[in-house]
Amino acid sequence: MEHIVYLALGSNMGNRLANLKAAINNLTPQLAVKSRSSIYETPPWGFTEQAEFLNQVVMAETYLQPQALLSHLKRLETALGRVPNFQNGPRLIDIDILFFDDLVLDTPSLAIPHPRVHERPFVLVPLAEIAPDFVHPTLGKSIHQLLNKVDRSDIKLFK
Repeated sequence: MEHIVYLALGSNMGNRLANLKAAINNLTPQLAVKSRSSIYETPPWGFTEQAEFLNQVVMAETYLQPQALLSHLKRLETALGRVPNFQNGPRLIDIDILFFDDLVLDTPSLAIPHPRVHERPFVLVPLAEIAPDFVHPTLGKSIHQLLNKVDRSDIKLFK
C-alpha cells in the first residue's frame, strides 16, 4: 500500500447504515481503511426532493493508481446494487474519491481533488473529523479552514 486516499460515502435508499457498512467492508483487498469518520445524516444536495442521506468519510491506503481506483469503486457500487440514475438523484450507495495523496488530476472521467469538496458540508464535516489539517492541494487551505466557510447547520450526527 503506497497511496493515501480519502473517500466520501453516501446512501439514501434502503438500509442506509447497512449500505455504508457493506461498502467499507468490500473495499478490501484493494484498500486498507485506516480511519473512518462518524456517520452523519444530511439533507439531499442538488436535487432536494428525496430522502436524507447518511454520509461518512474514510481514509485508506491503496496500491491502485487513480483510474484503477475509480474503476474498482464503480464496480463495487454496482455490486452493492446501485443502478444508474440522474445526477444528484437518490442512490443506494455513492463512493467518491475526494483526495489521492496530494495529486491534482483533471481528465474527462476523473477529477482529483473532487471538484466540489469545498462546497459540500456533508463531506467537509466528516472529513474534518478525521483530517482537519489536511491541506487541499489546489486551494491551499486546510479542511478545517474550508469547513469554516460553509453552512453546516443541517448536518446531524447519526445515532
